[in-house]
Amino acid sequence: MKSPLLRVTLAFAVTALLTPLAHSEEVGSVNTNFHVTGSDRVVVEAYDDPIVQGITCYVSRARTGGIKGTLGIAEDPTEASIACRQVGAIKFTGPVKQQSDVFSVSMSLIFKTLHVVRIVDAKRNSLVYLTYSDRVASGSAKNSVSAVAVPAGTTIPLK
Repeated sequence: MKSPLLRVTLAFAVTALLTPLAHSEEVGSVNTNFHVTGSDRVVVEAYDDPIVQGITCYVSRARTGGIKGTLGIAEDPTEASIACRQVGAIKFTGPVKQQSDVFSVSMSLIFKTLHVVRIVDAKRNSLVYLTYSDRVASGSAKNSVSAVAVPAGTTIPLK
């Protein structure tokens, strides 16, 4: 019989492979630690909300360089920051859940994932975006939050 940890690891790996990664656009980066084989850096990536047109989230996070980073087998640090902004007219392509994962990006080969969750604050007519990371065995309490006010007169269509 397989161990519970092995089953969880396999389930997570299958889910990670079947879950489409969010399309991101790297806006810029800075080097933080030089390696001959590739420097560690902080990257800023832009993610457009797939359900809410006119909102882009900018996520900054550390990327590990070196040989492991180049090969894609390094585990990136857990720290990330988020700033979401209205970049155009806000238009909902459909109803939104009260809370849902809108982006997730792998931070290691299979064990660590960065998430961005959209939370509807109906009382204030705002969309709150939270970023955090998790791993198979344990997650991280390190997080960052940003909010975008929806213009007055525009109702957030909840599911």
